[in-house]
Amino acid sequence: MNLEKLRILGEGSQYDLCNYVSLNQENFTSAKLPGIYHAQTAQGCSVPLFKTLMSNHCTCDCLYCLNNCQNKFNREEYSPQELVSVFLQYYQNHYAEGLFLSSGLPGDPDKGMENLVEVARLLRKEHEYQGYIHLKILPGASYDQIKRAMSLADRISVNLESATSSGFSELTTTKDYHKDVLRRMKWINRLKNRYPELAPAGQSTQLMVGANQENDADILKRVQWLNKNLNIKLSYLSPFIPLEGTPLNSHSPPDPKRVPRLYQAQFLLNSYGFAVKDMILDDSDHLFLDDDPKQLWAQFHPENFPVEINESSFNDLIKVPGIGPKSARKILAARRSGHVFTSLEDLKKTGVWIKRAEPFIKLNRIYQSTLNF
Repeated sequence: MNLEKLRILGEGSQYDLCNYVSLNQENFTSAKLPGIYHAQTAQGCSVPLFKTLMSNHCTCDCLYCLNNCQNKFNREEYSPQELVSVFLQYYQNHYAEGLFLSSGLPGDPDKGMENLVEVARLLRKEHEYQGYIHLKILPGASYDQIKRAMSLADRISVNLESATSSGFSELTTTKDYHKDVLRRMKWINRLKNRYPELAPAGQSTQLMVGANQENDADILKRVQWLNKNLNIKLSYLSPFIPLEGTPLNSHSPPDPKRVPRLYQAQFLLNSYGFAVKDMILDDSDHLFLDDDPKQLWAQFHPENFPVEINESSFNDLIKVPGIGPKSARKILAARRSGHVFTSLEDLKKTGVWIKRAEPFIKLNRIYQSTLNF
């Protein structure tokens, strides 16, 4: 096993997100186990994935990327058989429970995709591996190669990187936003709708925050579009990191609060029925970073409050700070069984964050607090 190749190609994949935990080196194991990434599941469990590039050869000129074609360093790549062998060693020794496989774009995208798909085919057909596989779809890949990838992988993804075509063109001249990236994402959605058994965990994508001139409204409009049109419930957001040896090395990273606030706003758009205009409260087209966007919306719209817990609809309940979809459903279920909420302690049992909710609610027509903002 070539440990130097493992290290180089494992490190090269670390900026592809597979959960919305902040990017940090703590998610990776020590150098003794290069390529292992600890992803967090929706249930909060830590799952070790073998996360690597197939190749760091790349003909693209993405200004933020270490694998930029203009960068001069030792390039490495696996053959499909070599990568399968490495993964099976990790898997059989219980170092990894799944595979997250990406690649640079070494010329012909279909040649690159053929190698990624062959890894999955060998694991599934030759070694009868039934565990988790996430394959990256390379920009420009053909419809047939995408369909083959979806027939073998649990999840597939294409990195959108930018919310707008103009923002994308700030970062690369070698890829076309609509033809090479968005068109592929639409093909994936079309295939998924026609053949639900393909890629059972669906598709995901990633947008970079802070590498170009895109504002928060641009990003939120795009993630809302992805949810409505491509059924992507959560778009991963990666804070731009200036990397030594890249053309954007001197470019400043975004405010550390920006990505967490964008995630909060994305959840409000996709799960709470908010609109982008509800999140952007001034002419800057950016979120306020010092406060939760739902809390701010409530403060800016006192005409919608207080909400009567014992009478309000689901849509009205989830507009209250401290009440999410899960607790709103518990409130409605309790009401259907005849329960009347008369105290904050009683309401707390449904999972409501009482400290946040209290100024915005009534219980049995009794106002709980005074709006003092």
